[in-house]
Amino acid sequence: MPTIVVEVMPTAELLDPAGKAVAGALARLGHTSVTNVRIGKRFELTVEGPVTAATLADARKIAEDILSNQVIEDVIGVYEAPVAGADA
Repeated sequence: MPTIVVEVMPTAELLDPAGKAVAGALARLGHTSVTNVRIGKRFELTVEGPVTAATLADARKIAEDILSNQVIEDVIGVYEAPVAGADA
């Protein structure tokens, strides 16, 4: 069965304390090239049948209405997950 991936991130204007903590830890560990970290959420929705434009539109509606808080989060991606091993 196909899987649709939904990616949600905090809006850019909001402070991301968890991301700031990770960025600080990376700097302390010597990874000084990383200057910022933002932490979001990833949802995987398994669907029946093929993934069509209508299926993706329905997944986006679910993401905006249920999976994210539109006041503080943005839905940044809704797409069909690649099939494992398809590139091999």
